[in-house]
Amino acid sequence: MANSALEMVGLILTLIGLIGTAASTGMPMWRVTAFIGENIIVFETRYEGLWMNCFRQADIRMQCKVYDSLLALPPDLQAARGLMCCALALGGLGLLISLVGLQCTSCIENNNRAKRVVLIIAGSMIIMSCICVLIPVSWTGHVIIRDFYNPLLIDAQRRELGEALYIGWVAAAFLFAGGCMFTCCNLQSEEKSSERYIYSRNSDYIAYPPQPLQPQQLVLLPQPQPHPVLSRHPSTNYSYQSRHPSIHSGVAYL
Repeated sequence: MANSALEMVGLILTLIGLIGTAASTGMPMWRVTAFIGENIIVFETRYEGLWMNCFRQADIRMQCKVYDSLLALPPDLQAARGLMCCALALGGLGLLISLVGLQCTSCIENNNRAKRVVLIIAGSMIIMSCICVLIPVSWTGHVIIRDFYNPLLIDAQRRELGEALYIGWVAAAFLFAGGCMFTCCNLQSEEKSSERYIYSRNSDYIAYPPQPLQPQQLVLLPQPQPHPVLSRHPSTNYSYQSRHPSIHSGVAYL
């Protein structure tokens, strides 16, 4: 019961992390315009995401434009695209694989070891998805902070951390927690794990009536007869009895 509850908690955490990863990937709020210094234009906000740039003015809808060229993007943005897509693929596949190995499902019957292996594989994939989310989000945040304190840039070129980065960090934490629950709860060594035998009511069995024991005939084995031992030393004692002791004593003396 304890493992089943932990598996369900891990499944919910993984699902929340996967939803957050998808939201962070699609949101354009990775970089936001910084209103510092003499920049008094607060009615217009610029957002830069993985797929598009957006402008938003007061009381006007947000207008977005998709990037025209992939090669024209900075290297951190190009890497972020690929890693976030890999994170979604690994997280989704790990979530589907974990459904097969849950104890509340009957996809694998009467084989607890196979279920543990499936959950360990799913947890490893979810942890890899967490790493793929954490790398681009942290990299982009590092670039934003570095450019913000760069004295060579003007105030209009500086950006701040957007909402998508925070959502990505939280999603990575959820994915890490879910993957650890799947992996650590089922990572048992073969020496400590005890084999369990499950009785199935649907199994075919035949009851055999007890058979009476048949009496066996005793066989007597013949006992070997002792033979006399001849020796040249007259002091040897013999246990052989004879009717003519004088003749045998003479032969033994010779």
